[in-house]
Amino acid sequence: MLTRLGRLAVRRSRAVLLGFLLALLGLGAYGAGAQSDLDLSRWDAPGTESVHAGDRLREHFRTGNPNLALLVTARDGDVDSPRTERAARELAAEVGDLPLVTDVTAYWDARSAALRGEDGRRALILARLEGTATETREELATLSAELTRTTPELDVRVGGQEEISRQVGEQARADFLRAELFALPAVLLLLILVYRRTVAALLTVAVGLFSVVGTLAGLRAVAQVTEVSTFAANLALVLGLGLGVDYGLFVINRYREERAAGHAQPEAVVGATRAAGRTVVFSGVTVAVSLCALLVFPFFFLSSFAYAGVFVVLTAVAGAVLFLPAALARWGHRVERPTVPASGFWHRTALAAMRRPFLAGAGVLTVLLVAASPLLGLRFGLPDERTLPEGTSSRTTSEIVHREFPAEPTDTVQVVLEGLEGVAPGQGAGTSAYAAALSRLPGVFQVDAPEGTYRQGERTGAPGQDRLTAPDGRVRLAVVPTQEAMYGDVPAFVERVRDTPAPAPAMVGGYPGETTDFRATLLDRLPYAVGIVLVATYVILFLMTGSVLLPAKATVLNLLSLSVMFGCLVWVFQDGHLSGLLGFTPTGSIEPSIPVLMFCVAYGLSMDYEVFLLARITEEHERTGDTVRAVGEGIRRSAPLITAAAGILALSFLSYATGGVVFLKELGIGTALTILVDATLIRVVLLPVTMRLAGRANWWAPRPLRRLRVKEAPARTPADRADGPGGEDDQGGEDVLRREYV
Repeated sequence: MLTRLGRLAVRRSRAVLLGFLLALLGLGAYGAGAQSDLDLSRWDAPGTESVHAGDRLREHFRTGNPNLALLVTARDGDVDSPRTERAARELAAEVGDLPLVTDVTAYWDARSAALRGEDGRRALILARLEGTATETREELATLSAELTRTTPELDVRVGGQEEISRQVGEQARADFLRAELFALPAVLLLLILVYRRTVAALLTVAVGLFSVVGTLAGLRAVAQVTEVSTFAANLALVLGLGLGVDYGLFVINRYREERAAGHAQPEAVVGATRAAGRTVVFSGVTVAVSLCALLVFPFFFLSSFAYAGVFVVLTAVAGAVLFLPAALARWGHRVERPTVPASGFWHRTALAAMRRPFLAGAGVLTVLLVAASPLLGLRFGLPDERTLPEGTSSRTTSEIVHREFPAEPTDTVQVVLEGLEGVAPGQGAGTSAYAAALSRLPGVFQVDAPEGTYRQGERTGAPGQDRLTAPDGRVRLAVVPTQEAMYGDVPAFVERVRDTPAPAPAMVGGYPGETTDFRATLLDRLPYAVGIVLVATYVILFLMTGSVLLPAKATVLNLLSLSVMFGCLVWVFQDGHLSGLLGFTPTGSIEPSIPVLMFCVAYGLSMDYEVFLLARITEEHERTGDTVRAVGEGIRRSAPLITAAAGILALSFLSYATGGVVFLKELGIGTALTILVDATLIRVVLLPVTMRLAGRANWWAPRPLRRLRVKEAPARTPADRADGPGGEDDQGGEDVLRREYV
């Protein structure tokens, strides 16, 4: 098929190029509006207890998580002065009349201590905005500026979880634009340095650009039928550009090799499409499968990255095996060089490692294990305002509340009691005793129940039946946590609430419950995602190489490089090393969905380079029959390209290192480090060492499985056999090593 594609590109190059140009313009025009159709997400897991509790709150109590907070500061006196109270009540009434607002609670309603700052100068107005994350945050984009004000009586600041999430989305979009402006010219410049030919660099960038706009267009199309996260556009930029460049480099380099070997231009184009195209297809399938594993999670935030991965691969592969051959058929003479440069450094490094495999392997393995060791201290946590840069308005508001208020009412745990129909609130149902028991739990500031407010087991407030009971007899209790509880082990706090015996069936929700259930669902599904990635990539590598051992070794080496990535994640982002240089605030934990995403992205990209290198080694082994010589020649031919491609792809991901959102910093820096480690220490030292030690076993497979290999390589000729040492052993390889060093 690839041979036919190559011939088609040669014969119909003008038509193919015209079709590519029209597709690029059409997809670019459609994909330019992708951001407007993509959605924002919340930390909830469909089907969990907290989501069901949220449904009951909306349906029966017309309330839910208070996701908007107004921090009110008295300009004269304290918040209890008549002048301040009058202005604050007017503000609360104004908020209640706003679109999407279904519930407003102000300090001045019941003088709740949870809503009053400890020095009396500040108090809170909480509101509930009903709607999807996209709807509420679009509304907040206008409301936030209108509600932030200074009057003779009050200073008002806007905060709350929804405002924090809105500003995270805005910052991510700004980071996307900054990365786009930086990445494209930087990649083009590096490609010119690698190719020494401007036309070759422009053609490669064209493949990457086609992948980016094609992916954005694909995401926009999918968004018409299901939710797609705005963050998928960030991945589309770096991954589309990176894979497009990777595949372009290998196709163009193979074309140069074919020309240097004396083939005419048309034959060189077909040969490059057949040989490099096969590698590109296997690589693309590997990356797509790794990202498709994210579909096992019931969160559209993660499934959106799977959609992006599929579109990136389809467009990058199409550009590499159809557009590039057509372009080479017409302008190939402008990308050629008289000779194909070899990498003396990488070649000598690989041969030196194979000459002393135990010493080289142990040294590199020690370095990698030390770098990965911080992973042992990994702690998962939940996100908060520190995701944003210092000085962001919602973060500043949250920091003031954390510093000056004894409780965190925006993170109230909502408990819905069912099965109380026909029982008057507080009469015989045990809700009073239940509320008192909840108030005595560690980390609880107070519990608001129909009978009143409870603190440390004692009732301290008047009854509040109108807000905490439903017409059908359902009852809700609001468990207000302390500041320390919300900056500590939140899942443990939620579990303590859930483990407290209730007088009726109880559902526990609220923002802490939702984030706890999100994390639990994520970790429950994680083994399935990891299993899919490992098994699928093993099968793909087996089909490419026909070996049982090589895919297993590739899996181990990939997991080793990923361990280094996670070690970096813990050392830098959890423990805070380099936080001043990188401009973020460490939280002492890692939000779990980002490492899951990074695993799938980085594993696919690491296997991408494994495919490139193993494909060339396998080809050389079939030609010569010698493992050591095949490894040395494969590295000599592929290492310069892998290094260049890895550097360019790492640069694309590093464009997010200067961004404002910690999640994107983690993704950018962690993935870039994995790519660089994988393309150097893993592929040029550990891979040749393990292949040298395995010898014949590298190529073994049970006879019934050998026919399953997808093979598209030229048959060995007598000249090829004469050129190599012959035989399926490593003696010839030892001769090569001796000739290199003696």
